[in-house]
Amino acid sequence: MEWLAWIAAVLFFAVAFIGLVYPVIPSVLFIIGGFLLYGLLDTFDSMGWLFWIIQLLFTILLFGADTAANLFGIKRFGGSNAGGWGSTIGLLFGPFVIPVAGILIGPFLGAIIAELLVTRAGFKQALRSGAGSLIGFLTSVVVKAVIMIIMIGIFIFFVT
Repeated sequence: MEWLAWIAAVLFFAVAFIGLVYPVIPSVLFIIGGFLLYGLLDTFDSMGWLFWIIQLLFTILLFGADTAANLFGIKRFGGSNAGGWGSTIGLLFGPFVIPVAGILIGPFLGAIIAELLVTRAGFKQALRSGAGSLIGFLTSVVVKAVIMIIMIGIFIFFVT
């Protein structure tokens, strides 16, 4: 039964990594779901309280890193809160409107449109905000991927 537990966990982890580029997939839930599914199919014996505390801390770090990287990118390039909201909305809808490329174009255009409509910023400043949102998004993807790899590494350490 252990091999089935590993296959299920790895599939959940793979979906979590897909969630890095498709933000409608809650990556952290699939990571934790992989841990839980492994425990249900095999055993929770090796995943004691220390394991769960460590994973909880990394989960909090994952949420914080995601939010901070996006906002940092926008603020660093002179964008406003409206640019941040526009970027987030573009990130959620972009992949559905423009498959594949929408993950990059959505936040960029969302930040630009929000800056132009809400703050009435000039086009040059709106472009800077859009570039900041794109850099923030790409930074957050890299940071989240590293954190997720560490979480999976800790899981492997504990269960093997």
